[in-house]
Amino acid sequence: MKRSIVSIAALFVFATTAMAQVEQPSQITIQGTGLLTKDTFDSNSEHSTKSGGLLVGYSYQFNKWAGVEGNYGYTRNTQNYFGLTGRSSIQSDIHEVTGSFVAHIPVNVARVRPYLLAGAGAVVFDPTDKVTVNGAARQTKAAFVYGGGVNFDLTHNFGVRAEYRGLAFKVPDYTLDSLHIDKLTHIAQPSVGFFFRF
Repeated sequence: MKRSIVSIAALFVFATTAMAQVEQPSQITIQGTGLLTKDTFDSNSEHSTKSGGLLVGYSYQFNKWAGVEGNYGYTRNTQNYFGLTGRSSIQSDIHEVTGSFVAHIPVNVARVRPYLLAGAGAVVFDPTDKVTVNGAARQTKAAFVYGGGVNFDLTHNFGVRAEYRGLAFKVPDYTLDSLHIDKLTHIAQPSVGFFFRF
C-alpha cells in the first residue's frame, strides 16, 4: 500500500514538473498528405494507386525532449492484384489510427522545432462499391509508424508543420484467400499543414 502511494505521489510530482517545463504542451495538427505505397511481389503481386489525404492529430509534450502524439488519417485509393486468377481491383476508404512517442530535438534556431517519432497503430481498409472481386470485406492491419519533421512557429501558438511518416504493415487481402500475400508493405507519407499550440 505504501509503495502504491509513493508511486502515485512520484508520478504526480513528475507530471507537475513536466508540465511546468513546457509553456504550451498541447498541439493540434491538420495536414494534407500524399500516400505512396510500395509494390509487393509474390505468387500474387499488389500495386496501390497513389493518393492524397488528410491527417489530424493531437500531441502532448511532457518536457523539452519527450512527448506523445495520436493521429487519424483518411484517404481513398485502389489496390490492384495480379496473379494466377487474373487481375482484381478493390477501391477502399483507408483509415489510419496511430499513437507515437515523440522525441523533440533541441536546436539553437529560433522558431524551429524538429522531432522524431515512432509508434504503432492500425490501418483499416474499407471497400467501396468499386470492387471487381466478390466477397471483399473490411480488414484491419496492425502497423508500425516512424518518421520525423519540423514545426515552424509563425506566432506564439500557430505555425506550419512539414513531416514524413512511414507505415509498415501486412498487405491487405480483404479476407480473400485468392488475394493473400504474406508480405509486409510500406507507405511513404509526406505531409504539410498547420498546428495550433495551447
